[in-house]
Amino acid sequence: MAEDKVKISSKILSSVAKTIIFVIVFVIIEAIVNNFLPSLLSQISLNFPPLVQGSVNIQPYLPYINILLSLLFGYLIITEISNVIYWNLRIKYDHPVAHSVRNVIRILGVGVLGATIAGAVAGGVAGVALGGFIGVVIGFATQQVLGQAVAGLFVLIARPFKIGDQVNVGGDIGVVEDITTLFTIINKGDQLVLIPNNTLIGSKIYVIKNNTQKK
Repeated sequence: MAEDKVKISSKILSSVAKTIIFVIVFVIIEAIVNNFLPSLLSQISLNFPPLVQGSVNIQPYLPYINILLSLLFGYLIITEISNVIYWNLRIKYDHPVAHSVRNVIRILGVGVLGATIAGAVAGGVAGVALGGFIGVVIGFATQQVLGQAVAGLFVLIARPFKIGDQVNVGGDIGVVEDITTLFTIINKGDQLVLIPNNTLIGSKIYVIKNNTQKK
């Protein structure tokens, strides 16, 4: 157990360190691209023929470069933050619970990142409106996925059944083979049934007890 705690602590520190490094690298690259590089290319282009000087001007492409950098480093930062949360949860919970929370954090983080970048590109009141609109669109688009993921968290935390239990869920009788972020997998012998986790909340779940006793 001590080794597990040491391993978890090292994973947490590693993810925190990576998050800080990605933020610092992002800030440095943004500063170079937006401040140092245009002036450097402008100075270099003075030695080129007049027809070539305009071709080294990256000023019109800076918004696109910034978007790509924001998407890349934003995703990396979101991934490491979700990893920090995952390893902190592993102190008290097992892998399925922590993994589900990590996936939900990633989905929400990517949605917020997309809405924020869209709003920043538009700028001003239009940017706020556009960011809010895209946020609503993303919310509707991921509503079903997030609903299943959150329901999966409740199933994993409440533990009405566990892997290996024989259950009756909505008329499907079988052995619980796995509980994932989106689905609970029931093995019926001749087939596997993937039951969306959001359908489990509010439904009757029968856990079939094995009454066979050893003599």
